[in-house]
Amino acid sequence: MEKEAKSGKGWFTFVRIDGPLEPCRPYTTCLGIKEKSMDFIKRLTVITLLLSLLVLSGCAAIGPKTLSRDRFDYTSAISESWKSQMLFNMVKMRYGDAPVFMDVASVINQYEVQNEVNANFFWSFPPKGDSQGVGGLARYTDRPTITYAPLTGDKFARSLMTPIPPASILSLIQAGYPVDLVLRLCIHSINGIQNRFGGAARARDADPEFYPLLEKMRKVQEAGGIGMRVKKIDNEESVVWFFHQKVDPKIEADILTNRKVLGLDPQSQEFRVVYGSVPRDDKEIAILTRSIIEVISDLASYIEVPDVHVTEKRVNQTIADNSVSDTPLRPLIQTHSSHEKPADAFVAVPYRDYWFWIDDRDLPSKRMFSFLMFVFTLVETGGKEGAPIVTIPAG
Repeated sequence: MEKEAKSGKGWFTFVRIDGPLEPCRPYTTCLGIKEKSMDFIKRLTVITLLLSLLVLSGCAAIGPKTLSRDRFDYTSAISESWKSQMLFNMVKMRYGDAPVFMDVASVINQYEVQNEVNANFFWSFPPKGDSQGVGGLARYTDRPTITYAPLTGDKFARSLMTPIPPASILSLIQAGYPVDLVLRLCIHSINGIQNRFGGAARARDADPEFYPLLEKMRKVQEAGGIGMRVKKIDNEESVVWFFHQKVDPKIEADILTNRKVLGLDPQSQEFRVVYGSVPRDDKEIAILTRSIIEVISDLASYIEVPDVHVTEKRVNQTIADNSVSDTPLRPLIQTHSSHEKPADAFVAVPYRDYWFWIDDRDLPSKRMFSFLMFVFTLVETGGKEGAPIVTIPAG
């Protein structure tokens, strides 16, 4: 029990210790109060040290810990935005609108961490009392800077309007991509035999020989009967298409049919591949390739559009491929439309109050869409010089 009294000499503190109140010396702290204060100081010091160590340990390795997380997050975000941009431009072209492509030129992420820990202690003699305090400040800042480069001018022409080189198409076939898929998507004609094209300006059906030719070429490819290599002809490097001599006898008939349909020399094993509509002789294969913008335009023609838009003449109706056999020819890609946002979509974009989307359970369409983006990357030839740059801070 404590009690204070005032005398002419100043303030006194009395402490009862099994007896009457006894005065302590003026301006001194009693033993019990001093022990409690020292115990509090020890605890406060430990807490302050722990807080300091916690803040310092958390900031010591912030860079390495965020590397894998940031790379995964930005890769996923760029991939999803790329898919959405491609489908959005396909839909725009289906409606006769102009496509716009925007590259993500660079992503720069900056982190800033600031922290401060402080403690203050103050003791005074009665009656003012004692005061102690612990304070801290922490600040975490994430400042990503994303640079966009739109495809315009010369780069647009090189990347989107230049025909795909025949060598690139043969490289895809050599890499194992189905020959019928690659040729249906990437060429207008082979040795004068026309492919189907769905572009609104010059839409046409495929020649009757085209799909049966691709079917037999697919069988020969699966049997390992065709190959490609680079060969020097007339002091120039040329791509050569050849048929293997030792193949299954059942495949020999298909190879012979391919030679006949393409008008090739039945005795030659190698044929020079050139860009063009018609070959110079029976030892040449002329492939008229498409540009990326033509590939996208053809795939856009398969998009299922709302009937009301067709009735209002906002868009042409979807025309299916002409089948040359009893088996219906599957569209290269199936893109649906609906008023409501789809619940299970591989990619979906809004346009004119409708949603256009590819079903996540439609594996052939997903593969075709991914193959389209791969071809888009394959033919990228333009540099980044001269392209307009738009840089925005995103944080």
